[in-house]
Amino acid sequence: MNIVLYEPEMPMNTGNIGRTCVATNTKLHLIEPLGFRLGAKEVKRAGLDYWPHLDVTVYSDYQDFLDRNPGAKIYMATTKAKKVYTEVSYDPDCYIMFGPESRGIPEEILVESEETCVRIPMWGETRSLNLSNSVAIILYEALRQNGFEKMTMEGELHRLSWDQN
Repeated sequence: MNIVLYEPEMPMNTGNIGRTCVATNTKLHLIEPLGFRLGAKEVKRAGLDYWPHLDVTVYSDYQDFLDRNPGAKIYMATTKAKKVYTEVSYDPDCYIMFGPESRGIPEEILVESEETCVRIPMWGETRSLNLSNSVAIILYEALRQNGFEKMTMEGELHRLSWDQN
């Protein structure tokens, strides 16, 4: 799986998303300009000790991203979509793109991709969800559809045993 952040603005969100990507073996793609420096302490604090394990690629702009990922199947997460994120089938190598926190993916990009635009349902006039929450919601649906391939499916207690009653 691939998560694409188009011009992300908030370092804490990007750090949280990076941590989610490490936990799910998902590649992170960042399209510049970024609203922060990648070395910013807020990014690293949010990503904790996971950040060095992150598979991340940075692109100078959207065209650079397209040029370096020819033929990529890109789903666009946007509040403007007609389709809900659970209504599509995600391939294991697809890309799920999210826009900047303050404005989302530009409509000039969305209009070229109507069939791959997806949204998270929300109640009433809610404008949007937090970016890192939105990434987690859609990413985990895509992973679920692919059987959570190679992911740890069972946990263990640290001090006790499940067999104890």
